[in-house]
Amino acid sequence: MITCIREVRRARGFTLQDVADRCVPPTTAQTIGRLETGARTVSIGWLSRIATALDIEPSQLLRTGDTATLPVVAVLGADGVAAPRHEQTIALPRPESDGIAMLVDVGSGDYRHGDIVWLDRLAPEQFGRALNRDVLVPRPGGRFVFARLIGRDGSRLHLLPPGHGARQQVIADVPWLALASRLIRSLA
Repeated sequence: MITCIREVRRARGFTLQDVADRCVPPTTAQTIGRLETGARTVSIGWLSRIATALDIEPSQLLRTGDTATLPVVAVLGADGVAAPRHEQTIALPRPESDGIAMLVDVGSGDYRHGDIVWLDRLAPEQFGRALNRDVLVPRPGGRFVFARLIGRDGSRLHLLPPGHGARQQVIADVPWLALASRLIRSLA
């Protein structure tokens, strides 16, 4: 079984220790590292534990013929840019099955024209995960608010839109919101 544990872990922004601590029961960073490199065989049980720790489906850790990867040719570190010590690839992120996207037509705050924002839908009981993060909130009539969730008071959400001088908005009884999880930006 060929896995892409390392690529997925890095794409989600977790360290080896983060994944080890999030496993149930917790394990060591060394064990996760051995599973990533193939020094230790990855069983179905380990695949499930690691996927749960990364908040993904186990199938997303398996490398299939349709998994897009890029070779790593350089690593930017404290001492500058150098070739990697060993051959590495990075798995390109895939959108979640219940994810949605937002296109940025006019730049605002940290967002530029042409950006694509991937968002994960959250039910009201999950809104706490989005505190101090950028969210898309549906409004009546096919409208939306895109802002930073800065507070929650019962069913009321306190939102601060991006950009200088933006005013706080309070919206009540939101059926769902979408948490910004990935920013796709062309460097050209």
